[in-house]
Amino acid sequence: MTTPPYFQLQRPFPPSFQTLNNHPYLCFTLWRPLPPSSDRAAIEEEPRLVKDMALVVTTTSAINEGPVFAEVDMSSDFNAPTVRATVVQASTIFYDTPATLDKAERLLAEAVASYGSQLVVFPEAFVGGYPRGSDFGVSVGNRTAKGREDFRRYHSAAIDVPGPEVDRLAAMAGKYKVHLVMGVIERDGYTLYCAVLFFDSQGHYLGKHRKIMPTALERVIWGFGDGSTIPVFETPIGKIGAAICWENKMPLLRTAMYAKGVEIYCAPTADARDVWQASMTHIALEGGCFVLSANQFCRRTDYPPPPEYVFAGDEEGLKPNSVVCAGGSVIISPSGAVLAGPNYDGEALISADLDLGEIARAKFDFDVVGHYSRPEVLSLIVKDHPTNPVTFTSTSTKIEGKNK
Repeated sequence: MTTPPYFQLQRPFPPSFQTLNNHPYLCFTLWRPLPPSSDRAAIEEEPRLVKDMALVVTTTSAINEGPVFAEVDMSSDFNAPTVRATVVQASTIFYDTPATLDKAERLLAEAVASYGSQLVVFPEAFVGGYPRGSDFGVSVGNRTAKGREDFRRYHSAAIDVPGPEVDRLAAMAGKYKVHLVMGVIERDGYTLYCAVLFFDSQGHYLGKHRKIMPTALERVIWGFGDGSTIPVFETPIGKIGAAICWENKMPLLRTAMYAKGVEIYCAPTADARDVWQASMTHIALEGGCFVLSANQFCRRTDYPPPPEYVFAGDEEGLKPNSVVCAGGSVIISPSGAVLAGPNYDGEALISADLDLGEIARAKFDFDVVGHYSRPEVLSLIVKDHPTNPVTFTSTSTKIEGKNK
């Protein structure tokens, strides 16, 4: 059956589940413009079939003023769903975690309202802040008093996991019915970790990934994650995992994620160089997965002014409006096609539809941990247990100075 042009089915925007006679249906938006009034009866006449999917037209009194909606029978062939994903390119409000969480909620609400997003990925260290340009008063053999105070303030802006900020992020995900991947600075006692938190669309905190290898001077302020936090979460929209910034250059870490079946590979980053996209494209091709890279876009004015906050070695050449991180957020398909981005122009929501059927098509001739592997020649062992600096063999614990 040939479908009229005005029945062309768009990607879900926004998707919503309904039921009809106890059968699940998914609500889609149809292509506009609407047909002439003389043809409009064809819309209202009866259900139609579009590519073997039952199309049930929903009419409204304001049909000229808005989109037409249809319901697609989910009992039909729907083996390769499409996921609408958004990467957020925006700056932290530095040293102000409550205000940053407020900003995160505004961006999340906009992604859902404007793009119908089912998955939203935020940049590295969005909550807590990426301390770009700061040296924390460190040189070989020397630390300064100001650097110690800088760390104290940075430590106070980090969040406990679990903690009230995690609860708020979970509530956001549940409120907007969206899967959320959020870059944070995690505070564990007096050690900080660069981490990614995962939430499902029901408002549940799923878990975290701690960056296992901080880059360069990051190692002064962040601890090292271990193999116990390299998760890939199975969700209704696909298997989701994350590697942070230059972790993505570590072949063995990537291989571990491929072995866990990652389908939507999130790459929160602080690297805005043009060459970063080459790494993201390689990972998409290598892993046969979608790659969603989210970076902040920051100007000097997004950080506190000097002398409170100083960009070491660069401060004199910076103007208030100078770009200190140009973003470059991008979404790439398993075939290496750029679906959205990169954006180097400003804060933005960068969205694309992820056709999960593309994963099987990509892995037809290259499955790096499947038919294209040689485990009898090359193999990887991942130590995925927690590594604690102190282990108590006794069952006793000390509480408030007394043995219990």
